[in-house]
Amino acid sequence: MVIQACVMFLRSCSLAVRRSCTQTLLTVRPISTTRTARKDAAEKLDLDAWKSVMKSQALDPSPSALDVNRELVEMWHQAGKFVPKNITDEQLEDLAALTTKSAKRKFLKFLAIKEAHKISKKEKRDKKKSERDTDAETEEREEREGLKNTFLMKFWNSSMDRLQNWRAAQAMRFGQPLVYDMSYEQHMTRREMENTVSQLLETEGWNRRAADPFHLHFCGLQPGGAYHRELLKRYGEETWKRLLITATARRPVDVFPREDLVYLTADSHNVLRTFEHGKVYVVGAMVDRSIHSGVSLANAKRLKLATARLPLDEYLDWDSGAKNLTLDQMIRILTTVKDTGSWKQALEFVPKRKHCGFHQRQKTGAFVRTVKTQSVRDEPAAPRGQKNKTDGHKRKERKMWWEEEG
Repeated sequence: MVIQACVMFLRSCSLAVRRSCTQTLLTVRPISTTRTARKDAAEKLDLDAWKSVMKSQALDPSPSALDVNRELVEMWHQAGKFVPKNITDEQLEDLAALTTKSAKRKFLKFLAIKEAHKISKKEKRDKKKSERDTDAETEEREEREGLKNTFLMKFWNSSMDRLQNWRAAQAMRFGQPLVYDMSYEQHMTRREMENTVSQLLETEGWNRRAADPFHLHFCGLQPGGAYHRELLKRYGEETWKRLLITATARRPVDVFPREDLVYLTADSHNVLRTFEHGKVYVVGAMVDRSIHSGVSLANAKRLKLATARLPLDEYLDWDSGAKNLTLDQMIRILTTVKDTGSWKQALEFVPKRKHCGFHQRQKTGAFVRTVKTQSVRDEPAAPRGQKNKTDGHKRKERKMWWEEEG
């Protein structure tokens, strides 16, 4: 009976356990039907060794779900299936939560595609970095060789940075303020807020490179808010502290006199015909892809501020779409009109895709605009001797005149 129990147990065990038992612990002879053979086999059975094998097998922990799924991924990778090369424990836990094989295959395919995109981006980034390093070394060598026998001094990039920083520092004391209203966090999605911060970074750069920069104020910037966290993430804490701007949590009306503030919004009915150097212009720091019209105008009315819009219709033959410009376009327009006083030069920074060009100027000193009307349906034929009011689907043109400002 003992021999039969051992044989049945060995059949149910794994191959490794059977080999260890048969080689080191047991000496199994051919089964004999005689009573003597069974007695000899029972006498040669080492019960202590058998108990140790049983205990070791009972104490051997079963493999975890992470190990099982890791072996599955490795097996599929060796089989040539589209699976990621490197997989984290969190991803393995998500894989273990899936119940079907097709779901696991789709999830591993998604991870493999994601890993391939990440590797491709890293390779492109490293390639661009190596190209930049090579170009920088080539330019430095050419400049060093070209300036070897010349009486002109080289104007280094560090000197230009110091000059721009000096201008920005002078603007903080003597320059005209320009306010960015940072109270629009609740009106934007996370992606729109990140785009707004990207445009603010470009705005600060364009303003610092201007001949006569503005003194930038970020009003309504709440410490620890979404804007503040994203700005710290982009600039870094040390650079943010050294930035030559004024950031405050107060509203624009709490910093400047109310009568000096003018809120620039595309929804205003007042046209900014002349740029005034004594005014403090306010720009809403918002990227609104869903075009919530009237948000900035409502905020200006809530603060009881004067409003104005850029003279886009007065100078440009607008094609289609909303007249909302990005923050970096606004700063380039405002710095240009501040320095030159010419709206035509300033509005050159409006994207060409938004309009059909400037209005043509006539000899009389006025601007003319050609407006295309929509086509109209055919009308019944008029009696003999009379003409139809319209001519089929042909388009008509009419002229609108504006006197030249300034």
